[in-house]
Amino acid sequence: QSDRLRLIFVIISGVVLATSLTFSWTGNADKIAGFDPAWIAIVLCGLPIVLGAIVGVVKDHDITADVLVALALIGSLILKEFFAAGEVAFIMQIGSILEDFTSDRAKKGISKLIKLSPKKANLMVGGKEGQVKIIDADQVKLGDILQVRAGESIPVDGKIIEGSTRIDQSAMTGESIPIEKNPGDLVMSGTINQNGSILIKAVKTAGDSSLQRMIKLAEAADAQKAKIVRKANVWAAWLVVISLTTAIVAGTIIGNAHNDFWLGFTHAVTVLVVFCPCAFVLATPTAISAGIGNASKHGLLIQSGEALERIASSNIAVFDKTGTLTKGKPAVVKVQPLSDISEDELIKIAASGEALSNHPLAKAIMDYNKSGLYEIKNHKTLAGSRIEFEIDGKKYMVGKVQRDFKDA
Repeated sequence: QSDRLRLIFVIISGVVLATSLTFSWTGNADKIAGFDPAWIAIVLCGLPIVLGAIVGVVKDHDITADVLVALALIGSLILKEFFAAGEVAFIMQIGSILEDFTSDRAKKGISKLIKLSPKKANLMVGGKEGQVKIIDADQVKLGDILQVRAGESIPVDGKIIEGSTRIDQSAMTGESIPIEKNPGDLVMSGTINQNGSILIKAVKTAGDSSLQRMIKLAEAADAQKAKIVRKANVWAAWLVVISLTTAIVAGTIIGNAHNDFWLGFTHAVTVLVVFCPCAFVLATPTAISAGIGNASKHGLLIQSGEALERIASSNIAVFDKTGTLTKGKPAVVKVQPLSDISEDELIKIAASGEALSNHPLAKAIMDYNKSGLYEIKNHKTLAGSRIEFEIDGKKYMVGKVQRDFKDA
């Protein structure tokens, strides 16, 4: 809400500055409403800069470009150059908004991660055969036995001790196809149990889970400004010192030469206004925003200015395969019968059984089949293993040969 309000202030300031400039051409800038409209821009955009500069110097002992801008604003007001004061404040606020825009992209990503964090957990009081008690996820201890029902998020990193299922890990790994998990397999917090109920043993607490570590890494990355931004801040401090020195020297020389204090003061303020780093402040966030925006048009989402800057010095690119180099949607590309059955007949039989399945690979088989479906009976799904069904009294199974048919 504060960012939206600041944007509204900048828009209003732009309008009143344009109005002030128009009125100044007619010489009536201060006669329309009894005051120069540029005052509105000075209050909306300039006042926060002046207050920020004072707080920075007094409390944080930090000299930034805001100090120079504040001095130029005050000097312009003393000389009654209201449009100049409003214009400088207006441009500086635009730069600030652009810089915040680039960092907000990273913050939105962090917010999405935080929303993934499960808030509750189903604790099995008394072990595997105990009663279910709903507790806060952050109360889970190492070794606790937790029940995770179909459709629920896994509250902490754990190991499956009972039940088989498929886990949607797309939020953590980017893998679009759910992964089959069986007793002994590890599961990560924030991932979703898609099938039957499972029991897991907590191997990490909520605060040390995979999801929480990812959130902490994202927050740490967001806190780091791009090196070019940090350099800009250092240069801005030197710019303040140089500009103040130049303004004082120029004002003193001209004032003494003409024996006119106000003439010297006018030249000193002019130097400060010219030195105001409007282009300097706008350059970095504008370049970063333009780079991120242009990349997004080509399907590239860049998290922050820090990430964008690192690309320039990168020699190796590592890609997340699924959804980046691939479509993330499984498809049948070849059918290889291992007996005298035809390819069309084999895929028709498999599709007939998979028609009742919700497995991602089932849809791929269905899409590939162009021969219709057989009527099937006694369809059975063995979670985490295979499907079984009958066609005209003959039994068929669909699954992975190396693993799913060991007990068949």
